[in-house]
Amino acid sequence: MHFDLRDLSPAARYKIMAGTITPRPIAWVTSVSADGVRNAAPFSFFNMVGDDPPLVALGLMHRPDGRLKDTTANILATGEFVVNLVSEADAEKMNATSTDAPPDVDELTYVGIKTSPASIVAPPLIASAPVSFECRNHMVIETGPRQTLILGEVLAAHVADSFVLDAENQHLDTPAMKLIGRTHGRGWYVRNGETIQMDRPIYRPI
Repeated sequence: MHFDLRDLSPAARYKIMAGTITPRPIAWVTSVSADGVRNAAPFSFFNMVGDDPPLVALGLMHRPDGRLKDTTANILATGEFVVNLVSEADAEKMNATSTDAPPDVDELTYVGIKTSPASIVAPPLIASAPVSFECRNHMVIETGPRQTLILGEVLAAHVADSFVLDAENQHLDTPAMKLIGRTHGRGWYVRNGETIQMDRPIYRPI
């Protein structure tokens, strides 16, 4: 079946792309508004896109009426945010922060999420997250009337001690983190499951 996305509505495009580009990692983003109100929200249009400088990308959709979501507004106002990765143990609380709470509600308090202070930026770390990245706004690209792409420079990474196998060589026990990802359809997620390993081949002229 051939779909010409130029002829489809945004909702139809979303269904096709979100139903096929899986699994997607989840950025559980904490931010703080210009007035000091803390916010937490999950986003699955997320990934790493570089290491010099170390960059992550967040694709942030706007509200149906065109207004910015709180996370977007906070990052644009303050230039800072934290990306927390989501373990299976945090799945329900992560999902609870996807509620459409008013901007003046501290969602971390509302959901009952414990935090710890970041070392560089103002937004807090989610204490139970296996990994948290302190980020500063590197670049903003308005990619459409309903979406904003934010590139964040990772200033510091926090990895729970139990997942660090060899700090000197940066060897981490990633499977033990039990990270979850976003997948197809409404409300579907995926666990870290069976993996395969393939070494990159060396080119040899024929």
